[in-house]
Amino acid sequence: MIYTDEDKRTKELKVDCKKCFGLCCVALYFSASEGFPTNKEAGKSCINLQSDFKCSVHKQLRKKGLKGCSAYHCFGAGQKVSQITYSGRDWRSYPETAKQMFDVFLIMRQLHEMIWYLTEASTLQNETSIREKINSLLDDTERLTLLDADFLSSLDLEAHRAKVNLLLKNTSQLIRAKAGRRRDTPVKNRNGRYRHSDYFGADLRKTNLKGADLRGACLIAANLRGVDLSGADLIGADLRDADLSGADLTNSIFLTQAQLNTAKGDSHTKLPEVLRRPDYWLK
Repeated sequence: MIYTDEDKRTKELKVDCKKCFGLCCVALYFSASEGFPTNKEAGKSCINLQSDFKCSVHKQLRKKGLKGCSAYHCFGAGQKVSQITYSGRDWRSYPETAKQMFDVFLIMRQLHEMIWYLTEASTLQNETSIREKINSLLDDTERLTLLDADFLSSLDLEAHRAKVNLLLKNTSQLIRAKAGRRRDTPVKNRNGRYRHSDYFGADLRKTNLKGADLRGACLIAANLRGVDLSGADLIGADLRDADLSGADLTNSIFLTQAQLNTAKGDSHTKLPEVLRRPDYWLK
């Protein structure tokens, strides 16, 4: 194993902006309507990015309505690319590396996200043969993150993702079955229509979501106050402005910090130990 234990791996996936060259502030496309400062093309610096790669309004992001900035989470890809892939050489001092560095950052972010999910799957999976496959793929994915920029740029990311998704789905089925989920019943959305993935603005407070398959579900502005989401698969679910006040996500699966950062919650919301309660939930 490249990492000695699960705690070390989880630590590597935490954001450390001080060791990054402001990559998310440059590499990403921005839309003002999605909570970013302005409309910005990918590869162009944000108007708030300073010469030292720090954000000039970082402490006022929520106050200024910049939800997109405060919600974004790179899973530690920024510091990995800055300090490991490019050995501390920044794109301003070495402008010839800029385009490739930004492209590699986007690739690295996806690899780190896969590591996040695989790490969780490894702890959840009790079938030895499947867990061994997960750990093997974890090792492979971690090795990819340590390769040079040219190799990363030519990586067939979709082929690798397909392998990861297969094992994640297997694990999801196992955990949801343990939660007592036999089949997924469609839930009424705000328009009174039954759909498995569109819960935009839906009131789900009285809905049994234990062990629910919410992969990629639209839960924007959904009311999930006090809901028990034990065993629910939340991978890729859109939780923007979803109300999680008092909800129990302790044993939900494949939840990320980025998702929590877009949602609403309070001091009574129960979270997995590896995730942090957004500061603005307490205000």
